[in-house]
Amino acid sequence: MTLTFSALAITLLFSLSFHFSFSFANISLGSTLFASNYLNQSWPSPNSTFSLTFVKKTPTSYIPAITYSGGVPVWTAGKTAVDSSGSFQLHPSGTLRLVNGTGAIIWDSSTGSLNVSSACLDDSGNFKLLKNDSVSAWSSFDNPTDAILPSQNFTYGKILRSGYYSFTLLRLGNLTLRWSDSVVYYNEGFKSNLTSPILSLQPNGILSIFDETLSSAAVIAYSSDYAEGSDVLRFLRLDSDGNLRIYSSARGTGTVTKRWAAIPDQCQVYGYCGNMGICGYNDSSSDPVCKCPSQHFEMIDGNDSRKGCKRKMEIESCRRNATMLELQHTKFLTFQPELSSQVFFSGISACRLNCLVSSSCAASTSLSDGTGLCYLKTPGFVSGYQNPAVPSTSYIKGCYLAKFSNSMNGRIQWAAVAEVGGSSELSRCK
Repeated sequence: MTLTFSALAITLLFSLSFHFSFSFANISLGSTLFASNYLNQSWPSPNSTFSLTFVKKTPTSYIPAITYSGGVPVWTAGKTAVDSSGSFQLHPSGTLRLVNGTGAIIWDSSTGSLNVSSACLDDSGNFKLLKNDSVSAWSSFDNPTDAILPSQNFTYGKILRSGYYSFTLLRLGNLTLRWSDSVVYYNEGFKSNLTSPILSLQPNGILSIFDETLSSAAVIAYSSDYAEGSDVLRFLRLDSDGNLRIYSSARGTGTVTKRWAAIPDQCQVYGYCGNMGICGYNDSSSDPVCKCPSQHFEMIDGNDSRKGCKRKMEIESCRRNATMLELQHTKFLTFQPELSSQVFFSGISACRLNCLVSSSCAASTSLSDGTGLCYLKTPGFVSGYQNPAVPSTSYIKGCYLAKFSNSMNGRIQWAAVAEVGGSSELSRCK
């Protein structure tokens, strides 16, 4: 192919400009970001769409984060923040290191043996540690925290974390959400063996799974603003409330908008209201509300209702006067692996009484949906959900003090059982 002089000049100019931008974006060994200078110091991508900088986590703590134009965090260096004396360094050894004001290492990429020579943040939001200034030895895309960006492949074995919650992609092609690395409260997808599934969010807002056994990408979800607007970043994030959502953010605004949620009913997220907390909704708001089962329970933290509840008097102090508190239109969420050991067939009376007489039972749920199932919940953790449409009655063990008007609009009442009696027959659900 023959180029005219002007075309050749334009081509060379473009090549030089690209090389200059890439070189400008490269970060040399020993480079350091300081928390105290977070407003004025950053490592930007070539076109400044993304930046790596310190952001405020609380009024007095800071954490290094990759942010989208306008300051929207999409990746952080670990989860632990530092004070204003902290720093984030590309250490001369080739490892990324977050240290606090005393010099203690808070987070480390553990890449000191990979012959890293420099780093860069590209325009897709991927921060890379480079060998020979070109070959990626480590990247933020391969070490995600709580979010997935377009162009980022999320594969089997990777994990997103946020608080007690985690998100993984199974080899089956299923998307799974877990509480405390144990209870699987969301498990949706193919449920059939794929070879090497890849979860990807397209720039236009389509969440899909790719696999060599599939003739085309399998669509999981569309964001509500699918294919709309320009200069909009869409990303998938696991939030601290345990839900997985697609968000969008217009360039430079610093604001985000929810576009899709894996679990539409937030109260169905296990543990959302903490141990012995009951999740429900007020008539005046669509936001979930966390409450305690009755006036004989109290919030663990009066400033944060999501931390759960505790009994004002523990069962050990009133074993002869233990009783069961009735909660209408309520169920205690039960998922795997709990389904293997906490589910039985029994009627409503047996479901209540067998929990009452068992020291290994803290609460129970009798389903009124025709299945005849009873959940007997162990004392470790109990997560409640109340809704007028829920066809079940639940009970939670407490000390019998006196009957009262409950704090949840008449839907919770003490069962009239004051003494421990004999158990009723029930059979395990296999």
